[in-house]
Amino acid sequence: MSSKGHIYFASDFHLGIPGRAQSLEREKGIVRWLEEISTDAEEIFLLGDIFDFWFEFRHVIPKGFARLQGKLAELTDRGIPVHLFTGNHDMWMFGYLSDELGLQIHKEPLPFERKGYKLLIGHGDGLGPGDRSYKMLKKLFANKLAQRAFAFMHPWYGMGIAQYWSRKSRLSEGGRIPPYMGGQKERLVQYCRSVLEKEHFDFFIFGHRHLPLDIKLNEKSRYINTGDWIHHRSYAVLDSAGLQLREFA
Repeated sequence: MSSKGHIYFASDFHLGIPGRAQSLEREKGIVRWLEEISTDAEEIFLLGDIFDFWFEFRHVIPKGFARLQGKLAELTDRGIPVHLFTGNHDMWMFGYLSDELGLQIHKEPLPFERKGYKLLIGHGDGLGPGDRSYKMLKKLFANKLAQRAFAFMHPWYGMGIAQYWSRKSRLSEGGRIPPYMGGQKERLVQYCRSVLEKEHFDFFIFGHRHLPLDIKLNEKSRYINTGDWIHHRSYAVLDSAGLQLREFA
């Protein structure tokens, strides 16, 4: 990879909510951002919850999001690697996005070395202490039998149920994002600190929290949260000088 290029990180687009018009407007903004950064991007990481709901049936995918899918295919066709980490809203990716769009799909946090820095990258859901009910629910959703049971449902009904859940979500209803609660209460901060007890990383880069954050963990490590595109249009960019949070105008 070129030392002159930039590596970009974004998450939590939640396309599909709260309605078609708002989602479409947000999608067009994301596509404009991708076009703008494509001039110097050597790699792009999308950190989950890109869609508010995504499930791939054998011959069916959710309707919509054609502009984003086309732009991502264009980027990978141009030789720009695009990584997509599954989130808690779009964990059911089974091959379409990698086969058709050329995306590299990741289902768990992974370490990377880029620009001389050691990174741990993921969506961020289910990490850190507590939240046992969600962790149990995530195991259920990841269970192959549960996925097959949902897949046997006709898409007319399955997608209808999923869209109903999406419309009832806190995000769809305009729910407030909790402010930063301090290192002792933020699960991802606690998770990062527990990892640092065993292994060094220069940057921990996650989404899920919907709040742009740049937290100093110690003298050599930082936790970056990329925020979201519902409230902030925020993203992070890494170059040889380090990692910065930015907002797309």
